[in-house]
Amino acid sequence: MGKKESKMHEKNLALVEGAFKKYYFDHFDQIHVPPRTSEREFGYQKFNLGMKRHLAIKNDQDLHLLLMTQIPSDVYCSNGYYSFPNLPMAEKDWKEADLIFDLDAKDLNLPCRKDHTCIKCNNCQNTSIYQTTCPNCASTKIEIKSVTCQNCISGLKKEVKKLLTILKEDLGINNEDIQVFFSGNEGFHVHVVNSQYQTLTRERTELIDYIMFKGAIPESFGFTKQNFSKTSFPEPDEKGWGGRVSKAIFNSKAKRTKAIQQILQGGYSVFNSRLEKLQNTIGIKIDPNVTADIHRIFRLGGSINSKSGLSKILCKDFVDDFDPYLEACFIDDEETQVLANCPVQFKLKNKKYGPYTNEKISVPKYAAIYMICKGLADAS
Repeated sequence: MGKKESKMHEKNLALVEGAFKKYYFDHFDQIHVPPRTSEREFGYQKFNLGMKRHLAIKNDQDLHLLLMTQIPSDVYCSNGYYSFPNLPMAEKDWKEADLIFDLDAKDLNLPCRKDHTCIKCNNCQNTSIYQTTCPNCASTKIEIKSVTCQNCISGLKKEVKKLLTILKEDLGINNEDIQVFFSGNEGFHVHVVNSQYQTLTRERTELIDYIMFKGAIPESFGFTKQNFSKTSFPEPDEKGWGGRVSKAIFNSKAKRTKAIQQILQGGYSVFNSRLEKLQNTIGIKIDPNVTADIHRIFRLGGSINSKSGLSKILCKDFVDDFDPYLEACFIDDEETQVLANCPVQFKLKNKKYGPYTNEKISVPKYAAIYMICKGLADAS
């Protein structure tokens, strides 16, 4: 299935770059260089152009100048710390790196996904509801487009809360060293700074496996084939994965005795099978490649995500009623005309838009920018 995205047309580019420049001028208070700035690598991308990285930025003033002169589509900063961040990778002299976790709605595979996902054909440019081939020309060269969904956000919040519990209770990370960001599109980024895990390199894969509950076996909980029937199961309220596994398998104290008897009768292989099935249900759904990469440059907090026109913002008080599609939408509401071809409905700033079928419409600029960034509308 094709992943190549088409370049932005001239009219679209003028409208989007103008909106981005206004955002960076009006809302620069949202964007700051991170701590230890001089040790980090920065990078940016412009619409229709490639990535420019290995940049050194000294302070907020330098960052502001870059944003206003280059009008980037996306801005990035390394999670790694280097002696020479502006040199080629082999010469940077890596020191350590923050832990970053990326949780994306598509990885939850929720049933609602099909209701807010559509496709755009790279061959004939036709847009339609989600299917594996273009209904117009039968091409498989398609881009998958997904729009806002509060149900997906609710599912992600649960994953983030589970991750925060593991980071604090299991890994001993201080609450003040954890930052939760909305990604600016359909996910959350969790940053961990100043932790005892900063200098981990290849060992990060073991940390990832633990968080994702990957590769768990009976021995992980003190069980072996030789002493299986003599080992006691952890209590559901026990800290760590032992308690979580016990709670997931036994469901309630009333069913606990019977469930334990069934597993003991089945033996080691039955318990091992139950653990394998649990990996997809109680493990945290993070992107392992992101956390493992100690040289990645990551979207800068406060910057705009070019896939949506929404901003990556810090969730200062991560609560259930946090609404990213209201709080991360900073583009103004000036009425803007677009030719929209968006076959699914989406919601921004508490207002619903779409579906649209090749319709010339007038909508607030934030909705116009959102659809253009998604490839579901063109400036008219």
